[in-house]
Amino acid sequence: MPRRSPSHRGPGPRSRPAVGERGQSLVSSVAAVAVFLAFLFFAVHLVISLYATSTVTGQAYDAARRVAASDIDHDDPGAVAAAQRRAEADLRGSLGGYADRVESLDWSGSTGDVVSLRVQAQNPSFLVFATAPLGVEDIDRTVEVRVERVR
Repeated sequence: MPRRSPSHRGPGPRSRPAVGERGQSLVSSVAAVAVFLAFLFFAVHLVISLYATSTVTGQAYDAARRVAASDIDHDDPGAVAAAQRRAEADLRGSLGGYADRVESLDWSGSTGDVVSLRVQAQNPSFLVFATAPLGVEDIDRTVEVRVERVR
């Protein structure tokens, strides 16, 4: 078995990095951190957008369900309009600060048998350098609920 010199410890040969290679680990570390942060911001953007979309859709469904309730006289347009105004106020109140992002609430698709509410809103963006849309920036949901009638 060959003997190693006392100055050589550990497996493999020891060599000093070449002069032009110094600092290469710093550059690769910074690049790795940048890629990690990009993925992190993408994940946060996606999760917040999906949460906001499901929350807005749920609140829109609740608002339409309140307007379709059996205690409202659906033969009286004034009663239906008042119920829609109350439902819109409740919807915006339940969304809190996100209600400012709601662009429109449209009841025009409603008929005598179905209450229809279309909600359009904008999601916040957490992607600083995104140039192309990801498909989750806009919320455009239509919910329909059948009018409750006492038989």
